[in-house]
Amino acid sequence: MLALALSIFASTLILIVFKLFERFKINNFQAIVVNYFAAGICGILIQGDFQKLALWTQFPWFYYSIALGSIFISIFFLMAMTTQKSGLSVVSVATKMSVVIPILFGLLYYKEHLGVLKGIGIILALVAVYLSSIKNRQGLRIKKRNLIFPALVFLGSGIIDTGIKFLEEGFVAETDVAIFSSTLFLSAGSMGLLIFVIQKFRGRFQFEAKSLVGGLALGIPNFFTVYFLVLALRSEILESSGIFVVNNIGVVTCSTLAGILLFEEKLIPKNWLGIIFALVSILLVALSTQ
Repeated sequence: MLALALSIFASTLILIVFKLFERFKINNFQAIVVNYFAAGICGILIQGDFQKLALWTQFPWFYYSIALGSIFISIFFLMAMTTQKSGLSVVSVATKMSVVIPILFGLLYYKEHLGVLKGIGIILALVAVYLSSIKNRQGLRIKKRNLIFPALVFLGSGIIDTGIKFLEEGFVAETDVAIFSSTLFLSAGSMGLLIFVIQKFRGRFQFEAKSLVGGLALGIPNFFTVYFLVLALRSEILESSGIFVVNNIGVVTCSTLAGILLFEEKLIPKNWLGIIFALVSILLVALSTQ
């Protein structure tokens, strides 16, 4: 339970840092690339066994994690495009709703139990995500020609969570969680660095020093979101479908409350109803294991 709580806390910190990016006019993309390298180095330091680095490519999960890490930064681009075309609320809903993909994977592939309480809890969780993410009374408005972007964000985010579960279950040794997490981030960072090089050749790149500070502030909690999520998936408190529901809804609830307390955000009635549904869904999922 502690690992799950820490994963939720780290994810909430990420959203707070992103909010500060907006306030201090930090270049999002530059900071995110720096963040991936910071998170990767953090994992190497926590792993502590530097001799393993010489055998990095021999790990059975290595090339899978490279591919998964590449999806990390691809999803970032898609999220940016979706925000520009349809708004932040659409991105938030698409990202959080993607929890249905690892849930279904756990139920179908790992034959996890789906009882009445868990089923109702999952449905309430999805409703809670929608209600908590809507910041106006009209709901979401998406032009048909732009539907592909949130759809890809939904699919990609779900693939990332499902991939982490699949790899940690079948390939990652208990002693290699830190270096596995580190590989995901370093892969994403390397893709971002390649984009920097391309931008430099085109004369469109100018690095900002505050992006380094922002990236470091983002990278440490970002590493621990994956690290503690993997540890939570390995615990026996809940099945993976339950872990993803509680983690996702916990982040939605905590980030919403953080917005109220730290940034004086105003919530509409839909948001408060979403928080209530979120808390009830967590309770139902927890009770389903009893």
